[in-house]
Amino acid sequence: MLHFSCRARIALALAFGLSSVPAMAQQADSLPSWNDGAAKSAILDLVRATTTPNSPDFVPPADRLATFDQDGTLWVEHPIYSQVVFALDRVVALAPEHPEWKEKEPFKTVLSGDKEAIDKLSLRDLEEIVFATHAGMTVEAFNTIAADWAAKATDHRWHKPYTKLVYQPMQEVLALLRANGYRTYIVTGGGQAFVRSYAERVYGVAPAEVIGSALETGYKYDAEGQGELIREPKLELNNNFSGKAEDIYLFTGQRPQAAFGNSTGDQQMLEWTTAGTGKRLGMLVLHDDKEREYAYGPAAGLPDSKVGTFTQALYDEAAKRGWTVISMKDDWKRIFSFEP
Repeated sequence: MLHFSCRARIALALAFGLSSVPAMAQQADSLPSWNDGAAKSAILDLVRATTTPNSPDFVPPADRLATFDQDGTLWVEHPIYSQVVFALDRVVALAPEHPEWKEKEPFKTVLSGDKEAIDKLSLRDLEEIVFATHAGMTVEAFNTIAADWAAKATDHRWHKPYTKLVYQPMQEVLALLRANGYRTYIVTGGGQAFVRSYAERVYGVAPAEVIGSALETGYKYDAEGQGELIREPKLELNNNFSGKAEDIYLFTGQRPQAAFGNSTGDQQMLEWTTAGTGKRLGMLVLHDDKEREYAYGPAAGLPDSKVGTFTQALYDEAAKRGWTVISMKDDWKRIFSFEP
């Protein structure tokens, strides 16, 4: 832990952009869960180059921005996205209020508990489930429901809350960048409101720094005549593929210096980020450790997957554009904070 006076000097240095910040922030090993190698070096090189005033790649503190996909980049996404589990749980919770669901698809399938049948639900089916379980309530009510679920729900492999299945190496990257004056945004194809409900507690990322897919919000009056915001069953933002780059600009007005992803849905975010001038960093997490987590691609001969697809074409694109592919197996000493 830094001595108080040392922390104070960092704060002052960040405020004025002094060159002592990188050296102080990286004095000890700031990425202890990373093995030495190209991936770790790329992160440290970015911080050093963009925060040292006499560097040709220096970036003023106000312009330092890094973006992170969530599912598969910051936490576990297999065998199914956590928000899908949340939506399915909500169907069960709301079923007593909707007796018609017992005979209406896709709700009938969800309520049957037949995992094989549930796995075969189409994208349109899941969209209908999301609209039915995520809309028709105030924004505050949804936030409370989502935060409560995230605090209690556990996965079926590690039997831990989903919020504990966060990648420790990526938590260290978030902390390192913030210590060096970077704003860190989560840019997810998942629901913006869903992720905002726990992002600050889990990642230290404020709700305003979460960009995600979003339902429309309507302004209405309650029975007492008070104005309120209601979540509507219609998609307003589809924050995936090119939508990620578009929405980053929509929300921030800036091009990031660094972007971190793990799937084809992140490609355009990395393309736009690394096309800028000066020092840039594009990184993709490759899930190639079936013992400690999961292995899927199909890049590099790994098993194919509809969840977090990392194609060979994306792998080749990374090599062509100078992006760094992070091998979970080779680059990470440990994956989760609860590991010894």
